[in-house]
Amino acid sequence: MTALKFLAIGLVVTVLAACAAPIYNVDNAPVMTNAPNPTLDDVSKAIQRAGAGLGWQMLQDRPGHILGTLKLRTHVAVVDINYDLKAFSIKYKDSTNLNYTSTSIHKNYNGWIQNLENAIKAQLTSL
Repeated sequence: MTALKFLAIGLVVTVLAACAAPIYNVDNAPVMTNAPNPTLDDVSKAIQRAGAGLGWQMLQDRPGHILGTLKLRTHVAVVDINYDLKAFSIKYKDSTNLNYTSTSIHKNYNGWIQNLENAIKAQLTSL
C-alpha cells in the first residue's frame, strides 16, 4: 500500500510539473518604428492597440507604464508594461488560477506573453 501511495504522489507531481514552466518576462526589448520621431504617446497607443487586439485590458496609469490584464475563463494574468522611446518590458505582476510559484507558472502564460510581445513589436513597426 505504501508503494502505491508513493507512486500516486509521484504521478501527481509529474503531471503538475508538466503544466508549469519558468516565468517568461520581456526585458528591455527595443522600440523599433518606421516613424522618424515617435512620441511617448505613439508608443503607448501602439502597446495598447497590441494588447487590446489580443483581448488584454490595457490601462495606462502613468506615462511610461501600462497595466495589462488578460482574463480567460477562470484564469487571470496581470503584467506591468514599462516603456520609453527606446525599449519596453513586460513583467509578471499577478495571476489567478495559473499555478504561480516564485519561479514557475502555467505553461500557457508564457505563450500569452510571447504573443503580446510580438503584437507590440508589430504595432510599433507600423508607426
